[in-house]
Amino acid sequence: MASVFTMIINRDLPGHFVWEDDDCVAILSINPIQAGHALVVPRAEIDHWLDVPPELAAHLMVVAQTVGNAQMAAFGPPRIGLIIAGHEVPHTHLHVIPMFDIADLSFANAKASVPPEELAQAAEALRSHLPAAG
Repeated sequence: MASVFTMIINRDLPGHFVWEDDDCVAILSINPIQAGHALVVPRAEIDHWLDVPPELAAHLMVVAQTVGNAQMAAFGPPRIGLIIAGHEVPHTHLHVIPMFDIADLSFANAKASVPPEELAQAAEALRSHLPAAG
C-alpha cells in the first residue's frame, strides 16, 4: 500500500504544495508546529533516510535549505529547524520548521488541526519567496 505521502504526491489526497521537481516535493504539514512548517519528501518511497541514495539526500537538503530561506523571508523567525524523525510515516521526509523558540522542535507542540484556508495562506506566503524553478 502506498504511503500517505505517495498518495499526496499522486494527488489522491489533498496537499498544500510549495515545491515540486522531478525528485521531490515540499508540502505543508497538516499538523504544523509553526506556520509554514514544511515537509520535504522524495517522490521515491524510501522508508528510512539512511537508505536514501547520497545524490538524492543531497538534493533533499538543498531543497530543505531553499524552503528554509523562503520561511525566513515569509515568517521572520530567528532560526529554521530541521528534523528527520521517521516514526509516523514509513516514507522519508524532512521537517523544515520556522523556530521562534527551542520548543518549536517538539512534536508535542504540533497543532492537531489547522483550517485549510490558513494552510493555503502559509503556502502562498512561502511560494512567493521561492525561486521559479521550484
